[in-house]
Amino acid sequence: MTYRTDDTRIEQADVLLAPMQLMREIKASDTALKTAFEGRRAIHDVLREASDRLVVVVGPCSIHDHDAAIEYARRLKPLADELAHDIIIIMRVYFEKPRTPVGWKGFINDPQLNESFDMNTGLHLARKLLCEINELGVPCATEFLDLITPQYIADLVAWGAIGARTTESQSHRQLASGLSCPVGFKNGTDGNIRIAVDAIKAAHAGHHFISITKSGHAAVFKTAGNEDTHVILRGGKHPNYDAASVEAVCQDLARLGLDPQVMIDLSHANSSKKFERQIEVGHAVMAQIAGGDPRILGVMIESHLNPGRQDLIPGQALAYGVSITDACLGWEATEPLLRGFAEAVRARRTKQS
Repeated sequence: MTYRTDDTRIEQADVLLAPMQLMREIKASDTALKTAFEGRRAIHDVLREASDRLVVVVGPCSIHDHDAAIEYARRLKPLADELAHDIIIIMRVYFEKPRTPVGWKGFINDPQLNESFDMNTGLHLARKLLCEINELGVPCATEFLDLITPQYIADLVAWGAIGARTTESQSHRQLASGLSCPVGFKNGTDGNIRIAVDAIKAAHAGHHFISITKSGHAAVFKTAGNEDTHVILRGGKHPNYDAASVEAVCQDLARLGLDPQVMIDLSHANSSKKFERQIEVGHAVMAQIAGGDPRILGVMIESHLNPGRQDLIPGQALAYGVSITDACLGWEATEPLLRGFAEAVRARRTKQS
């Protein structure tokens, strides 16, 4: 009798192109690489307290439309230049979405939005979009959810996030230890801060783990550790953007010998998943910054061309510039929020001088 014990639930396995092949087909220009490099360096300076600017990660909850993403980047660029003395604007270019329990998994996983799961095309489109946005002079941020896709796109990412559902994952901590960009770890969905603090400590260290090389071969990687990591407060059972929460987290970080710095996510549990409340949360955070608190290194904002969200319904056309995942602020609400944060940074400088 022969017993089948391998791949009993695998229905199909399509060959994926190697990272090196995609990088050759969609080669990043010097301009694009310079944008990513300078974005990373600017964030590094904030983390090392060599700069008093505020990092602002702003943009769509997720990317599903190339043209809308490019239009958003084109709107963002002149504002980023105007406010560059006070804030470092990094555009959210999120291609992967964790789902609870199921749903559209993102632009790389299903770029056609029809459950065809053409991931080779998704990787092509994602890399092409990152090249174009960086060429506009807008540095990009993304969430690293899958452990393999960074090999295809990470050279064009200025800042990365590890989400609330994966912060506790040893594999993601190891990944962060080898990424070339700064990385923020979100607190757990229940508000647990310690897992993010532990993640920072783990990512600071070097690790050995198995992954794939740029040529697509399995290999054992040895990492040097990533010093440019930090906590992101995204709320949990209760919001944690208030001054008392920031104080408590920063005291815990200091006790453990880590830099007492936090980034605050205006969305998710901090806004009770009501996108309009990002404005209220934003103003509360601005007040803390303007009051002189140097420990708030950045903020995150979910924003799109148009406000709200829409369902992805087969056969039904999508409204342009509206999120198909979490609801977002529209551009008209986003611009004054960005200006408000720049003003808060100027006020903080005055307090500290």
